[in-house]
Amino acid sequence: MILKEYSPKEIKKLLISSGLSFRVGRFTVNLKSNISNVIKGISKLYAESEIISQPCDFSVTLNRSTGIRSFVKPQAHFSFNGIEPFSPLPVSQAFPLFEWGSNWCVTNHCHQYLVIHAAVVEKNGFALILPGQSGSGKSTLCAALVTIGGWRLLSDELTMLRLDDLKVVPNPRPISLKNQSIDIVKSISDQNKFSSVVKDTIKGTVAHLCPPKQDVLDFDVLATPALIVYPKYQKDSECYLQELSKGESFIRLADHSFNYSILGLEGFEILSKLHDKVECYEYCYDGDFKEALNLMDSLLPS
Repeated sequence: MILKEYSPKEIKKLLISSGLSFRVGRFTVNLKSNISNVIKGISKLYAESEIISQPCDFSVTLNRSTGIRSFVKPQAHFSFNGIEPFSPLPVSQAFPLFEWGSNWCVTNHCHQYLVIHAAVVEKNGFALILPGQSGSGKSTLCAALVTIGGWRLLSDELTMLRLDDLKVVPNPRPISLKNQSIDIVKSISDQNKFSSVVKDTIKGTVAHLCPPKQDVLDFDVLATPALIVYPKYQKDSECYLQELSKGESFIRLADHSFNYSILGLEGFEILSKLHDKVECYEYCYDGDFKEALNLMDSLLPS
């Protein structure tokens, strides 16, 4: 069964009792929550996700604060196996907290992969890796590639490289958008596919875009890395694509990797082998998606 086959009432009942066990991208999560906007967000953005009957990869709880705090500026508490890894946030930010917490679960516990802070999409079996810090425009470009460019979403946030063969492992989850990128992507997307907009978070105003149904189903279809493009969105700027030396890209990507130092020599070797396989570029774009999509397509191996 998939989540959309459950009624909102059934989802709520599971979340506040034994927990809802479902697929969250590549992984499986048992989630307990008594927060209404979490129930709403899960029902909408994970509608195509598989319901899981066996034990899950991660068990998390996302509940409202208790006592007087439940009435005065209520907060949402994220816990993993009974441990709260970060400070609570206003209850209005509970669904983004679930997404951020899910990222934390992967980056801190999945060292069977080299995990890089990068969006990644696939076309014709080849993966395009888009590394970048918050605000670089990687998720905006990722959303455009997936929504109107015919690329498959592997992840908008975490590129996971398998250690034995360097294949990119998909983790298709909602695309996280911030500030001006929300309206930009809404202009090219079905607005019914978006979560509610949440303001005043540590990342500014945020919203999430539902991943395409087929991309969710293809969570186990791997891809071969072919391109690393470092995007930078600058409105009204002069667009350019510049080839980047593999040495410079290596240093940048190591800095973007969550567990490079944890993997030690193996992490160094993985990044070295990756750069033997890919072409590397720096790309500045101004929001002209037609030009950007044509350019990304042109870089694909023939």
